[in-house]
Amino acid sequence: MEVNKILSADVLDILFDGRNKEYGAYDLRKTYNKRLTYALVGAAAFLLLIVLLNVLADQLGKNKKAQDMIVQDVSLEEVKQEQKNEPPPPPPPPKPEPPKVEMAKFTPPKIVKDEEVKEDEKPPEQEKLEDTKIGNVNQEGIKDEGIVAPPASDEGKGVVEAPKKQEEDWDKTFTKVEIESDYPGGASAWQRYLNKSLHYPQEAIDQEVQGTVVVQFIVDKAGMVSDVEAISGPQELREEAVRVIKKSGQWTPAVQNGRQVKSYKKQPITFKLESE
Repeated sequence: MEVNKILSADVLDILFDGRNKEYGAYDLRKTYNKRLTYALVGAAAFLLLIVLLNVLADQLGKNKKAQDMIVQDVSLEEVKQEQKNEPPPPPPPPKPEPPKVEMAKFTPPKIVKDEEVKEDEKPPEQEKLEDTKIGNVNQEGIKDEGIVAPPASDEGKGVVEAPKKQEEDWDKTFTKVEIESDYPGGASAWQRYLNKSLHYPQEAIDQEVQGTVVVQFIVDKAGMVSDVEAISGPQELREEAVRVIKKSGQWTPAVQNGRQVKSYKKQPITFKLESE
């Protein structure tokens, strides 16, 4: 480059003097500031567009909620029910009164003079007393022919009947008993049976599943086991726990009021993996 052009030349022109300006590097550096300005303006416009879209979406959502919250008052027409004036039921017929029996007033004997005896105090003649009851007052009625008066009511006299004792149904399945059913030989025999008969499922071993399974079943009066089902515990261990109970043989039945009864039994079985 000539000396008189150096002071007025651009830095890129000085840098690329004598080089191939058409290769591309010259144009990239020449238009760098212009491209940077375009990029910043484009990014700012994109961000502004996103902000405007969010604001517009919020406004539309508020308008939709406002429309959804509009409540219209609905007036219900008053429904008048027709009242039918039905006549009241007739009163029950009065209970028939028991027939009155002819009674004669009892007059205690008293020794007085004949002229002092009053007419109403004279004792009745013996013939009239054959068909007449003796009472406290004189009463007209039918002759006494063996009519039995109704018994007096105990209402209001505080007479309380003892409750009738209900007989216990000894054939039902009891849920609560005085002495629960148990494995013959107690806890030690039960543990020996489990050690001998219980097989840890391979699926549970592979998945490292352990825990306690509660098995519910019925022990009848003879100690036989039935209706065996697992009610809690890991699913992988339930089938083996049910199998062990079914193969456990005869149990000692439960006792209620001194009798052997049929009852429910819940037996936990614990599965535990041995740590290496």
